[in-house]
Amino acid sequence: MDAELAAMAASGATTLVSLMVTDSWTHARALMGRFLARAGADTVAITGLDDARARLLLTGTAVDERAASVIAAEWQTRLCGLVEAGALTGEELSALGASLRRLAAAAAGRPATVHNTVSGGTQHGPIVQAGTVTGLTFPPDPSPRREQG
Repeated sequence: MDAELAAMAASGATTLVSLMVTDSWTHARALMGRFLARAGADTVAITGLDDARARLLLTGTAVDERAASVIAAEWQTRLCGLVEAGALTGEELSALGASLRRLAAAAAGRPATVHNTVSGGTQHGPIVQAGTVTGLTFPPDPSPRREQG
């Protein structure tokens, strides 16, 4: 396995473990469950998520660094195994990591970054990129529009 994929697996596993002790765990578990099911992993892998979380919570502190490192290494190995078996592509691993990081950012109270691309055609109106939009109104466009024909 190349170093870039191994680094992505390590990052995803570390983020997953950090989510195990947050209120976002239910969402992270559901995300991982869907991801593992698509990758063809058996139910033992999904049960492993709950076992790992239970081990973390039994350490007596919110996050025991040694226990977290061991569990992150286990999940890195699982993710690398899925890549090596061809059940998971680098793009899928990258998407999983991005989704987990968004959950972690939300759990930490930080706004998630959003990237949108508008392409093709001509845009006749405002384009808004925002995390939350409330009470937004736009005045009528005073510029004359050409009829397309």
